[in-house]
Amino acid sequence: MLKRTLILTSSLFVLAAAQAIAQDAPEPAPMPPAIPAARDIDYPGVMSVAVDATDIQRRIFRIHETIPVKAGEVVLLAPKWLPGDHEPDGEVIKMAGFSFAGNGQPIAWTRDTVEVNAFHLTVPAGVTEITADFQYLAPVTGDIGRVVVTPDMLNLQWTFATLYPAGYYVSRIPVKASVKLPAGWNQGSGLDVASTSADNTVSFKQVSFETLIDSPLFAGRNFKRLDLDPGAAVPVHLDIVADKASSLEVPDDVVAIHRKLVQQAYKLYGAHHYDHYDFLVAATDNLGGIGLEHHRSSENSVETDYFTNWKEKFIGRDLLAHEFTHSWNGKFRRPFDLWTPDYQMPMRDSLLWVYEGQTEYWGNVLAARSGLYNREQYLGHIASLAAYYDNLAARQWRDLQDTTNDPIIAQRAAQSWPNWQASEEYYDQGLLIWLDADTLIRQKTGGKKSLDDFARAFFGVHDGDWGTLTYTMDDVVEALNAVYPYDWKAFLDARLKDHGQKPPFDGIARAGYKLVYTDTPNDYFKGRETLRKFTDFSYSLGFAVGKDGNLRNVLWDSPAFKAGLTIGTTIVAVNGDEYDADGLKDAIKAAKTGTAPIELLVKKDGHFRTVSLDYHGGLRYPNLVRVDGTPDLWADILAEKK
Repeated sequence: MLKRTLILTSSLFVLAAAQAIAQDAPEPAPMPPAIPAARDIDYPGVMSVAVDATDIQRRIFRIHETIPVKAGEVVLLAPKWLPGDHEPDGEVIKMAGFSFAGNGQPIAWTRDTVEVNAFHLTVPAGVTEITADFQYLAPVTGDIGRVVVTPDMLNLQWTFATLYPAGYYVSRIPVKASVKLPAGWNQGSGLDVASTSADNTVSFKQVSFETLIDSPLFAGRNFKRLDLDPGAAVPVHLDIVADKASSLEVPDDVVAIHRKLVQQAYKLYGAHHYDHYDFLVAATDNLGGIGLEHHRSSENSVETDYFTNWKEKFIGRDLLAHEFTHSWNGKFRRPFDLWTPDYQMPMRDSLLWVYEGQTEYWGNVLAARSGLYNREQYLGHIASLAAYYDNLAARQWRDLQDTTNDPIIAQRAAQSWPNWQASEEYYDQGLLIWLDADTLIRQKTGGKKSLDDFARAFFGVHDGDWGTLTYTMDDVVEALNAVYPYDWKAFLDARLKDHGQKPPFDGIARAGYKLVYTDTPNDYFKGRETLRKFTDFSYSLGFAVGKDGNLRNVLWDSPAFKAGLTIGTTIVAVNGDEYDADGLKDAIKAAKTGTAPIELLVKKDGHFRTVSLDYHGGLRYPNLVRVDGTPDLWADILAEKK
């Protein structure tokens, strides 16, 4: 009885203690003060932003802003959700030294503890304008972030050089901007120059904050501007900055190809959506790589000999065509859930298979139509894409639609198993979807209609208008049906939700080709290996390997995977001989006619081991070959339009 009494007493004590704990549970901390939602009203006044970009050795941009305000609570925002990036990747982490003042007196500020790109200020009575001073500390090495300043050039993106007031559509906030450049440097951008002073300060004409953010600039000591549409009422220019002056020597035939790109785009879309357009191109080994679209310009980085070694190198030449196409698809016509009134409201990426996928399709087609690619280079590129999806293990569990979330999920971070995780497949698999649609329309209409008709009807409306016209999936389906009546909703749904099904090769087959693997790589495959400085054994042993023997990629369930190899493993020796790429190729060839496995001595994390790859399939490289008795639809798809 005593034992039971003690147990009961103990139980009552525990219950009472639990009730006391429950009664004393802490209250959640209150949220920070609300950030005003954007309203579609005029901002009362004109902002100004002045950037001093002359400290190129320390790579520091110094920014001074003036912002008209009213007394009371004000929230200033650094842009967070950036157009074209499809993710929240603002640069506030590299912005420092903030100070604010009104009527010459400091104004205290507090950073929002949730939205850390927001700054709360209380503006004193009598203050009608505040100043903001801060620095953008550009990465001094590539390990810190994308390099945007070198001794020879810089890339100023206003996203990292501005704060803007919350509570207004950015299209309704007027701003005047200027930048002080190093002596002797010139610049190109989508902005119109108002004046240039003796100290090389370039002042731009007043625009909306939305247009400013969408109008970065390239500047450098080695600069050249080329006219890509001579005599046109709507100018198109190629603004080149380069590490060295010799990279600016663009042969006439190369200029002609880029001029043809502009004309082929006009023939495709039948309209334009800018008052002028500038291709901003950096021919560089030192500035960080970029390909980013804007309404009246694009940011593009290419190899230093992009213009001067035209016959030898061609990988990636679709870049300018891709970014140019975005002026129509992505900037003028934009998915409804990617349009936001400011850079604080989250963007959503559900239609990136149109925004990026169809742009990737047209970028490659326009590259071929204009001569940036020849036919065989184009087909080599498609063969590489086809092989990638023929071997993409992630298709077992992920559909294409889900990968439109990747910019927000992964923010382009490195992956351990990219072949199993997948990443942003809406680009290249999207290309294959639109090839599928194009060839279907051509086949069903006997060549009388094509996806060109969709492009003209969908993107070519409102000639000269550079506003924004949004679209939904229903709009896409309706426009396709106007070209050729079909169950396009079911067609697209099947391809967007296709995990576990066969690779998306219907368009390739309809075009009159099929994917095969041979022991000889095509020129595109070899060019890609040279550019990326690796040897690609993906479709034999299941990995790509750098010159140092370091594995760059390992395919899921491949022979390499089954042997326990991972990215970062180094091949030291092949069948007892020191590693080199040709030696490994010889070993793969020998294993095809023999029974012995390929022996690799590998090193990872300071440990050595020998692995056996029981592979006897020989070298395998993707190629497209014609299917006898079928029409060659690519002949018309890639033909220059007259």
